[in-house]
Amino acid sequence: MRFEQKFSIRRPPEDAFDYMTDTSKLASWQTHKTSVELLTEGPPRLGTRVRERTKPPGMKEFEQVVEFTAFERPQRLQVHVVGGPQPVDGTWTLEPDGDGGTRVRCVVEGDLRGAARFFGPIVRIGMARNFTDYHEKLRRNLEIA
Repeated sequence: MRFEQKFSIRRPPEDAFDYMTDTSKLASWQTHKTSVELLTEGPPRLGTRVRERTKPPGMKEFEQVVEFTAFERPQRLQVHVVGGPQPVDGTWTLEPDGDGGTRVRCVVEGDLRGAARFFGPIVRIGMARNFTDYHEKLRRNLEIA
């Protein structure tokens, strides 16, 4: 399973990266999060782990542990689901757009397991729709701050 999304934010890459990696703000833009627990002490960095409980529309709530597997401020963040229903990777690359803003590219990919594997196209569409919502909320939150 794989999908890619691109969007722009009218804030510099440093602001966008810092907001995205601030685990206390995660539920403010990934709106299906019911709880977020930081498992690694200290500031966000390579190896930071977070336990998330997520309740997408029409689905049962599930828990997963996510790790920052690339942390290159302000241009690249990669996360990997190390514990949860699906071992998915998300990679965000951030580039200055020349007007003080940021161009963001997100790639989500992973090998689906269990029942999700049989419903791969439907799962991909649902996840892509959720990420579109997340990215729109991320953009709005940053632009009004």
